[in-house]
Amino acid sequence: MSFGPYRCKRGGIHSLRAKLTLANVALLALGIAMATAVSLMAARHYLLDKVDSELVSERASLMNAGFNMEQIESLGEMSVALDKFAGNNTDALPNTASSVFVAVDSAGRPVALGPLAPTSRQRAVAEAAGDPAAVAAEAEPQDVRIEGESYRMVGAELTDGTTILIATSTEALHEGMAKALKLDFAFGTVLLALLACLTMLSVSRRMRPLEDMVETSSAIAEGDLTRRVPSSREATTEVEQLRLALNSMLQQVESAYLTRERSAAQLRRFVADASHELRTPLSAIRGYLQLFDQGMLTEPAERQRAGERVMAESDRMGRLVDELLTLARLDQQPELQFRNVDLSRLVRDVAEDLRVQQPDRPLTVDAAGSLLVHADESGLRKVLGNLVGNIRTHTAADVPARLAVERRDGVVRLCVEDKGPGLAEEDAARIFDRFFRAGGGAGSGLGMAIVQGVVRAHGGEVAVRTAPGEGLAVTVTLPVRAPIPS
Repeated sequence: MSFGPYRCKRGGIHSLRAKLTLANVALLALGIAMATAVSLMAARHYLLDKVDSELVSERASLMNAGFNMEQIESLGEMSVALDKFAGNNTDALPNTASSVFVAVDSAGRPVALGPLAPTSRQRAVAEAAGDPAAVAAEAEPQDVRIEGESYRMVGAELTDGTTILIATSTEALHEGMAKALKLDFAFGTVLLALLACLTMLSVSRRMRPLEDMVETSSAIAEGDLTRRVPSSREATTEVEQLRLALNSMLQQVESAYLTRERSAAQLRRFVADASHELRTPLSAIRGYLQLFDQGMLTEPAERQRAGERVMAESDRMGRLVDELLTLARLDQQPELQFRNVDLSRLVRDVAEDLRVQQPDRPLTVDAAGSLLVHADESGLRKVLGNLVGNIRTHTAADVPARLAVERRDGVVRLCVEDKGPGLAEEDAARIFDRFFRAGGGAGSGLGMAIVQGVVRAHGGEVAVRTAPGEGLAVTVTLPVRAPIPS
């Protein structure tokens, strides 16, 4: 038997191993991206909030002090004087590296603070602010671009109408965020690569039982019906259940295949044996008919003998056909006519027939009284007739025989026994085969097959006990109540 080999591709983007790996990597990548985005947004919000708080605090301090422009200029001159006294030749109001402080008039032009002229950075801040009054009116700091850099700006209007602009650079914050993003990207890439490798190894190990199943299926498809899926230490509960179910199915497939092969072999042997058995009487009948047709039987005695032989062979062929029909009906599970039958009476009737046919045979009958069994009477008569017919045909007329019937343990046992030559072990194993005749003896070889078929139709069993020189004992076990046909 061959259905063609199956092949399992271990690689490829469409394999289950690759799909599971890609799914895990994609899920982790999505998780890393979401976690990075949330963390960076939270960090940016926190840092910007801190910068805004400082700017708002400085603006509030400046406005609460109630300074005007003249006071601020005085403070600027004092700051310059102190710087010169300390040895710093500074001609401008000092600003930190990240913050810029500038005063603008109502037109938005930067103004000098005493001797301190506006620097280029301060002029850039004033230009970026546009309308200083609008900036001062905003409660929250605004984003502006100054000389290509990002700043946060607030404005404070003094009592004399002058506006003070305070801007703090956020470039360092954005650079830090960019570095954190690159670091997260590099770490995420390494983590994804590691996860892909671990997932590939884990999936390969977990899929080993499935690969064993594919390999086993391929071997079975190529004709090895004895193969089974081996157990795996790495198998999960679901895979182990699948393995057990598959092995059970394979066992049934093997049993069904062997049964089919055995049935086919029996059918071929049955057809061959039936053809052989029918050919012999047909050949004899054809031969005698040819003699009649050619006028070779001139004597009345010869014609009578030929007619008797034709009738004998016809009867033999008729009996053989009847037995074959009986076996065919038994194979089709016929509807038997079950009713209460007195088995003891049937045994006594068969025993009387045997005494009439062979009066010299010693015969023992243990079938006193009445023993009722729910069965088909014609079928039981056929069983008894075939068993007693075997004794009459295959043993000498002076060989003792015994017929017995009893009820025990809820069943009825019928025993038909003789003290004849018995059977060898290999012949006893084939006694129920159709057309089997031990030693090529007389008969069609269908009697015991019919006995077995009828007994099984009643839900019973047939057992044989024999050995060379010890005779043959056939025991038929029947239920008292026959099973209801399904």
